Amino acid sequence: MSPMPSAPHNRVALVTGAGSGIGQGCAAALLRDGWRVVYTGRRAEALQAAIAQAGDPFGDIAQRALALPCDVGDEAQVAALFDTVAARFGRLDLLFNNAGVFTPGTTPDQLDAAAWRRAVDTNLNGAFFCLAQAFRLMRAQSPQGGRIINNGSISAHAPRPGSIAYTATKHAITGLTKAAALDGRPFDIAVGQIDIGNVASEMTERMAAGILQADGSVRPEARMGLASVVDAFMTMARLPLDANVLFMTVMATKMPFVGRG
Repeated sequence: MSPMPSAPHNRVALVTGAGSGIGQGCAAALLRDGWRVVYTGRRAEALQAAIAQAGDPFGDIAQRALALPCDVGDEAQVAALFDTVAARFGRLDLLFNNAGVFTPGTTPDQLDAAAWRRAVDTNLNGAFFCLAQAFRLMRAQSPQGGRIINNGSISAHAPRPGSIAYTATKHAITGLTKAAALDGRPFDIAVGQIDIGNVASEMTERMAAGILQADGSVRPEARMGLASVVDAFMTMARLPLDANVLFMTVMATKMPFVGRG
């Protein structure tokens, strides 16, 4: 990782799904890089714990990190979240649209409507609600503009067996990214997407043990460390607004994604 700056620059970032996993790792990296960071997710206690684990690199964590619980699938809660960010910090420079959920692995006829709606509400509607509110703040602030990074997935390119809801929503995120990148141009809002494959975590332990493949076999898959994802994310986050990574794929080198099988 890059060395920590000697002093904070105090640009403002909001990370959804910041209580664990990729969101937590990226939010902590932003804090170390000098950003003010809003941690948001469903559970306040998880957000507070994530902030505590991030440490206090500049001795002012209470002023630079803020936990704001929010269900991103609830439009009113999202609007209130961004109003609070504007009131507390005066602007927003970066949104990491990271919150997402998986559905049980099953065929389309076995996936119940409630599970489908939960995936759409969080993975797609939540990403749109947050992106729309970020546009509202970034257009109005001075200086105008900011950056939005959407967390896509390897599933935005190719599905796994039994993943129709997750795959459909992640394909939709790609459309969200392309359209928003175009719509953001007049306002200096840069929109990009990071597609991630096989980060080592509790959620992916079954991949190391053996997971269903497209050919019907069950085989273990390679995983990568979270630090590699965080480094890739920070490369995008640090860019000046006249440059944009529209799409980045960061993946375990030996995972079965490129090629047939």
